[in-house]
Amino acid sequence: MSPNGSDRSPRRPMRRKLLQAMTAGLVLATATGCTYKDFPRLGMPTPTTEEAPRILSLWQGSWAAALATGVLVWGLILWSAFFHRRSRTKVEVPPQTRYNMPIEALYTVVPLVIVSVLFYFTARDESKLLSLSDKKPDVTVNVVGFQWSWGFNYIEPVPGVTGDAKTDQNLAGIPDRFKNAFPANAGGVYDVGTPATRNPQTGNPGPTLWLPKGKTVRFVLTSRDVIHSFWVVPFLMKMDVIPGHTNAFQVTPNKEGTFLGKCAELCGVDHSRMLFNVKVVSPERYEQHLKDLAKKGQTGYVPAGIAQTSHEKNRETNNL
Repeated sequence: MSPNGSDRSPRRPMRRKLLQAMTAGLVLATATGCTYKDFPRLGMPTPTTEEAPRILSLWQGSWAAALATGVLVWGLILWSAFFHRRSRTKVEVPPQTRYNMPIEALYTVVPLVIVSVLFYFTARDESKLLSLSDKKPDVTVNVVGFQWSWGFNYIEPVPGVTGDAKTDQNLAGIPDRFKNAFPANAGGVYDVGTPATRNPQTGNPGPTLWLPKGKTVRFVLTSRDVIHSFWVVPFLMKMDVIPGHTNAFQVTPNKEGTFLGKCAELCGVDHSRMLFNVKVVSPERYEQHLKDLAKKGQTGYVPAGIAQTSHEKNRETNNL
């Protein structure tokens, strides 16, 4: 019984608050709109390329390591709070310890091990994902970022279209190490959009980039003005589009459909309008689309952007 004559235990309000906090946490966890099928991906969309599962695996592994570390830290905090709290009957000062070598060694070595393991898997997967030497691309697309939309140069030999991507002045800013993989006599076609452009099937804003399913696609990324970032959401892969520096990566789409893409780098006042679509179709429909662009008169290439700077050329030469 409490001093005021009530038999209410002083611990009951704390238990009630703990129950309320747990209930609120359960509501938040179940109100996110995710299904049990989405949970293993931990917020990532369904992968649509052959390379994306590697990224998803790295994401899941990082979360597993973070969760294990969190459980350990939370457990130690709760253990200290519950089992080393001040006694109500004893008021003396507990024994004071200056240092504990095993504990200090533990909290120095363990973080180093965690960071080293994460670094190893990240470096391993990054090297694999950014490698351009494993497989020659079946399709090459020069993605041109500009304020506030996108242009797509399809570097392909299209029937009835003359020209050569390796000597085209609109692509002069692309380094030779990428041009060497261009197909011969690739007159090419292009598509370019504005923020007001809409996909005719879905109504989603932005131009539409067509890709063939099952073919290795190399994206050569160039910018006309500022730094952008090319991000196709279900590809789980994005890369900066930098003026004066050409980036590239390649993927193999393995699911047909129309997917969303966006600029993932704050590039100015209308950054949020730099949207685009990616339509993955059969190789036959892809080839027909290139012919349709040629019939519309969209032959040749739009300017790729700012040429490679001399500083960047020297850096690449020294690294070869």
